Amino acid sequence: MPSTHDPNVLPADLPVPEDDGAARHLAGMRLPSLSLAATDGAEVDLAKLAGRTVVYIYPRTGRPGVPLPDGWDAIPGARGCTPQSCSFRDHFAQLKSLGVARLFGLSTQDTEYQREAVDRLHLPFAILSDAGLRFARALRLPTFEVAGMTLLKRMVLIIDDGVIAKAFYPVFPPDESAAVVVEWLRSSR
Repeated sequence: MPSTHDPNVLPADLPVPEDDGAARHLAGMRLPSLSLAATDGAEVDLAKLAGRTVVYIYPRTGRPGVPLPDGWDAIPGARGCTPQSCSFRDHFAQLKSLGVARLFGLSTQDTEYQREAVDRLHLPFAILSDAGLRFARALRLPTFEVAGMTLLKRMVLIIDDGVIAKAFYPVFPPDESAAVVVEWLRSSR
């Protein structure tokens, strides 16, 4: 029986994801032009956005009290989507002050599911849906399978005028993801 959980709390014994090389090709890549549905009702084409955009990519947001897929906590890098989202929420103003024009989360969950998380977590930015995996396939993003779902492995992309300037992968621990991005932005000025 899957366990219920509090998505805000990270277990102390989570397995650490290893760099399998699946994101090495991303830095310097020009994004393909394709629209992604956003939780604010917009259609966003990351390739056409001017300036600096940060996109944190995560497997799936859980809901309090709803069971996790079997074995979820044993999958390196799977657990921690809510703490990662909260870390970007808490660093939002700092990211903006460091020149980030836009911040998005991105998962393969549908927009309706994502809206609940945006509301519950009070996120000041939209989440993008790649439910059809078009973005993931076009960029050859690393994925994994669990409970009949194809999910994205956790990473962060820094995108400048439609070109990936930096890919953080793997990301661990997820609740420190935004702080790592802030530090990189400071040091790369």
